[in-house]
Amino acid sequence: MERVLRLRDGEAVAVSDGAGSYRPCRARRGAGRRLCLEPAGPVGFQPRSEPAVTVAFSLLKGERTEWAVEKLTEAGVDEILLLVCERTVVRPSEDRSERRWRRLEKVARQAAMQSRRLYLPRLARPVGVEEAISRAAGRGFIAEPGGGPPRLDRPFALVGPEGGWSSAELARAGRHGLEPLSLGAGVLRAETAAVAAGLLLTALRSGLVAASTDDRSR
Repeated sequence: MERVLRLRDGEAVAVSDGAGSYRPCRARRGAGRRLCLEPAGPVGFQPRSEPAVTVAFSLLKGERTEWAVEKLTEAGVDEILLLVCERTVVRPSEDRSERRWRRLEKVARQAAMQSRRLYLPRLARPVGVEEAISRAAGRGFIAEPGGGPPRLDRPFALVGPEGGWSSAELARAGRHGLEPLSLGAGVLRAETAAVAAGLLLTALRSGLVAASTDDRSR
C-alpha cells in the first residue's frame, strides 16, 4: 500500500470496512520500513445511496468482464450481476470458475479502494437470464435499441451479449414488465453498454443529470 499510494509520514488517510463505516487516520513510520496507521478521528458512517442500482451484463471474453466490473464499481453501482444468455459466448467452467470469481472480487475491491467508495458492490455469481428477469420484474430495464431513457423508478438494468438478446429473452422480459432502455444512437460493445447504463443511473441518483422529459419516460 505504501508504494502504491506513495504515503509520507504524517499524511492523512481514510480507512473503510467496505460497509459504510470509515475512520480518518495518519500514516506513521514504524520500525524499519513498516508503515502504521494511527487513528486521527472518530469512526463515521455513511448510509447507502437510494435507490440501490443494479447492472446485470453478459459474461464476456478475455479481460472485458473484469474491465466492466472495475468501471461499474468506480461508478458507484451497488450490485453487479453476471449473466449467461442464449448468445453468451463465454460459459462458466467448473475448473476455472472459482479462481475467476476470486479474481473478480479482487478487481472490485481494488476499484472501490481507488475510487474511495465506502461500500463494496455486491458481486453476484453468474445466473441465467430467466432468474435476472424475475428479479428485475416491474422495476427494471432491458437494454435494447429504440428504448426510452433511464429512470430511477427502474434502477435495475440488464445488458445482453455482443450478439444481442434472443427473441425469446425479449419476450420474457416484456411479460415481466421490463421496459426497453436506450443507451444512445450508436452501437456499443457489451462492456461499454453495461458501464453506460451504470453511469446513467448513478448520475440520475446523485442529481448530476436531470431525468428526461421524453413521453416514453412517463
